[in-house]
Amino acid sequence: MSADLQGRNAVVTGASKGIGLAVTQTLAGAGATVIAGSRSTSPGLDALVEQGTVTWVPVDLAEAGAAERLVAAADGRIDVLVNNVGSAPARTGGFLSVTDEDWQRTVDLNLLTAVRVTRAALPLMLAQGRASIVTIASVNATLPDPLVIDYSASKAALVAFSKALSKEVGPQGIRVNTVSPGPVETELWLGGDGVAETVSAAAGVTPDDVVAQVAGAAVTGRFSQPGEVADLVLFLAGDLARNITGSDLVIDGGFIPTW
Repeated sequence: MSADLQGRNAVVTGASKGIGLAVTQTLAGAGATVIAGSRSTSPGLDALVEQGTVTWVPVDLAEAGAAERLVAAADGRIDVLVNNVGSAPARTGGFLSVTDEDWQRTVDLNLLTAVRVTRAALPLMLAQGRASIVTIASVNATLPDPLVIDYSASKAALVAFSKALSKEVGPQGIRVNTVSPGPVETELWLGGDGVAETVSAAAGVTPDDVVAQVAGAAVTGRFSQPGEVADLVLFLAGDLARNITGSDLVIDGGFIPTW
C-alpha cells in the first residue's frame, strides 16, 4: 500500500495559503485531482492551477450555498475532503472583551464551515462507499488557552463533531479523522496582524520574542512546517490509513506535555 492518490478527487478548503496550500500541493503531488476552494487566490495556488491538476473555485464558505457550489465543482466524485478553513484571533483583552458577534464569527468559520462542506460532500461519498474526510483542528481543542478562548472552544467542537460522524459513517466506508497541529509557520501566526504580532503589541515585547517563547515550549524547539502537516493529511487520506477513523493525530513537536 502507498499514499498514491492517482485517479482520486480531493476537495480542500482554505486552499490559497498556509496549511491549505501545502495540503493542495501535497495531494496533487500524490496524483489527486484537487478542487481548491478559497475566497481569493495566491501566487502559490496559481502556480498549481497552471500545472493542470488543481482547479481553483473562488468561494466564501460563510455564504449560503457556497459549500454546495464547491462540491459541485468536483463533478460528482469526492474521494478526499480536507476541511482546513479557520482563524485564531488573539483575545488580548480577555474573555469579557469577546462579544457575541466575535463568538459567532469564530464558531461559524472554525466549525460550521466544516459542517456545511461535509454535509454537501457526504452524499457523494456514501454513494461511492469509500472516502476519507480529514479536518484540521488544533492542539487548543485539548489545550484550551484564554488568549484564544473562542478558537479553543470551536476547535474542541470540531473534534467532537468529527468523532461523532466517524461512528455514523464508518460502517459505510467513510473514514473521518482530525489533525491537530501545534504552532505552525503560517501567516496565522507570523503574518501581519497574526498571533505573534497581536500578542507582542499587548505584552510590550517583539513578535520574535513571542515566537521564541512559544517555540521553546515544544520539545523540538520549533514550529511545525505547513508541509509537515500536509504529509500527515496525505497519510490519513490514503490507503496506508485504511483502518484509522475517529482519531485525532497531533503534530506539535511535543508542545503538549506527555506526563
